[in-house]
Amino acid sequence: MSIVELFVIAVGLSMDAFAVAVCKGLSVTKLENKHMLITGLWFGGFQGLMPLVGYLLGSTFEKYITPVDHWVAFVLLGIIGINMIKEGLSKEEECCEDASFSVKTMFVMAVATSIDALAVGITFALLPDVNICAAVLFIGIITFLLSCVGIRIGNIFGVKFKSKAEISGGVILVLMGAKILLEHLGIINF
Repeated sequence: MSIVELFVIAVGLSMDAFAVAVCKGLSVTKLENKHMLITGLWFGGFQGLMPLVGYLLGSTFEKYITPVDHWVAFVLLGIIGINMIKEGLSKEEECCEDASFSVKTMFVMAVATSIDALAVGITFALLPDVNICAAVLFIGIITFLLSCVGIRIGNIFGVKFKSKAEISGGVILVLMGAKILLEHLGIINF
């Protein structure tokens, strides 16, 4: 998997964290640098950790999944992407009104935004030539940065970007899943 592909997946995965960070920024009356740092570390840390956990799980069961690995990758990325698109198109406002940055609050949000990354980690275990260390670092760093930016944007502009971020992230993941399937079937060759 190329650096560009890893970057694209990292951006797609980080859109949930970005959207939640935007909402978190809305709830803060006086935004400080520590708020951005706390949010970035929690979201980036979990977003980087979960693909590693998924990778280890996927590697354990690889021999059973290998014959259909391209379909598994396509389905997992497709489901995650479609759910993100549906959330982005939903008229319901899910922004948090809790301005707390406590361990309990941030832990719950970090886990909730990184479940998708666990499934992507399983996908990584099934794909050839995935450098899991690079993937974990890319995903963690990109999510850290976008979470910091998201909380600032939320504090300044409001929810204007939340749904667009979720839709964009979902489209990216669906396209990556389709690319993996089409490459395996020999229809395209990037």
